[in-house]
Amino acid sequence: MKSFLSRGKAFSVWILVLILQSCSSQYVSMGGSEVLSDSDRYQQERYQIKQDRGPDQKIDGHKIEDVVPVYEPRSAAGNKSPYTVRGKKYYVLDDPEGYSETGIASWYGVKFHGHKTSNGEIFDMYKVSAAHKTLPIPSYVKVTNLDNGKSVIARVNDRGPFHDGRLIDLSYAGAVKLGYEKQGTARVKVEAITPGYTGTHEFFIQVGAFSSMANAQKLKQEVELHTNSQVFIEKTSFYRVKVGPMTERQAKKLQKKLARKNIGPPIIVRL
Repeated sequence: MKSFLSRGKAFSVWILVLILQSCSSQYVSMGGSEVLSDSDRYQQERYQIKQDRGPDQKIDGHKIEDVVPVYEPRSAAGNKSPYTVRGKKYYVLDDPEGYSETGIASWYGVKFHGHKTSNGEIFDMYKVSAAHKTLPIPSYVKVTNLDNGKSVIARVNDRGPFHDGRLIDLSYAGAVKLGYEKQGTARVKVEAITPGYTGTHEFFIQVGAFSSMANAQKLKQEVELHTNSQVFIEKTSFYRVKVGPMTERQAKKLQKKLARKNIGPPIIVRL
């Protein structure tokens, strides 16, 4: 009986050793010799971060780079409309021009740093950006803290926030610029900024690219039903269906029209 207990105790110790070895090697590479760095380990564990927070080191708001609005066509990703989150449906605005709203701003930081935004860009909490539920991506907004009068220009490249009562999520850098990074939220006014257009006829819309001339010709005929501008097929490595030349404003207007009719996706290109 004593021999049996000794063997059972030895077996338990052996199992414990195996478990400890497994735990101690969980960050070793497939080859078994290279230990992952702290940053790689963080990437493995990032989804375990339940409570968002700012960076460990304080950042100087005066050193944060200002955002300069420029014209950008809508990104291919992030503009699905309508879309549904937690059972609620949201509609992306056709045009941000004239948008103005007052509400509560929050911010997001370490938990999302390095993750992809709704349009596929990489979120950087040290740069000023924003998430909004209905503004087109990308868009530019002026955000004013109503409690201290500070303002910042932010580029919208993400969706959210989806908490009740929240209007906009700024990156941690944006919150620092507005002075509410410590309290977490602030009363703000959000105003869309529409970058100026050029009036020269140097813009085209590419509606599609095909390996088959027949498919390109079919799309060309369809596009011609919706515009008086010249529609042509440009042969490179593909047969590209293009419209133009036209002004920037004309191009953006036609791009929206074609997108609403699910023709494309239409992409604005410049000479």
